[in-house]
Amino acid sequence: MTSVREPAVAGRFYQSGPHILRNSVEARLAEVALPESEPPARGYVVPHAGHRFSGAIAAKVYARLRRDAARIGHVVLIGPSHFVPLRGFAASPATGWRTPLGVVEVRGTDAAPAHEAPHAREHSLEVQLPFLQVCLPGVPVTPVAVGVSKPEAVADLVDAAMTADAVLLCSTDLSHYLDRPTAEARDRATANAILAGRHDLIGDRDACGRWALRGTVAWAARHGLVTTELDLRNSGDTFGGDDRVVGYSAFSFRESTV
Repeated sequence: MTSVREPAVAGRFYQSGPHILRNSVEARLAEVALPESEPPARGYVVPHAGHRFSGAIAAKVYARLRRDAARIGHVVLIGPSHFVPLRGFAASPATGWRTPLGVVEVRGTDAAPAHEAPHAREHSLEVQLPFLQVCLPGVPVTPVAVGVSKPEAVADLVDAAMTADAVLLCSTDLSHYLDRPTAEARDRATANAILAGRHDLIGDRDACGRWALRGTVAWAARHGLVTTELDLRNSGDTFGGDDRVVGYSAFSFRESTV
């Protein structure tokens, strides 16, 4: 059976017109200055707010994916279920996800049962697709919503879903609706936990995608990957006031060159 998931947040989290959307993504990518020499990564943490809020931080990841596109043939995309209570995992039963830029092929996985409900209204995975369509056109995606789960179980899911040419994207924002100084301190502590490979130090209020994030950190530690902080900001830096901010981060996980 062929089914295509229609966009749930086009026109709200990102532009609904294909030309303006593509131009907006390209403009954010053009602002990223990449290091001259940097090995490709096996995985990343990327934020998922509206593009006007977190697009500049997300672009730090996607500029790297575009640079390394020749090596990438598959994307495993994990993130939270904001609207449907979920224990464990939910893959998408659709064969494709549509955005204003076209349809992204969805590759299923036996590592997670397919359930439509967690994906129907969810934005955390959908907002990544326009960037992927610009940077990795034609590359299939395995989207999985991650609910209440142990970090080791999420790491097992990632290992089962990944292919030799795959890259992992963990979609999460950090602290929510704190004043800016408090948010910056909390997000700095969360970033330090990610850098140290300490999933146990990521608290329940430190990230909306905490289950996916803890599991990603556990997966990176399992494989001895080197973690690099690419960006750490909040909505007060990008689009909004300082009274109630949301934290955004970008991290990479790559093989050690030592």
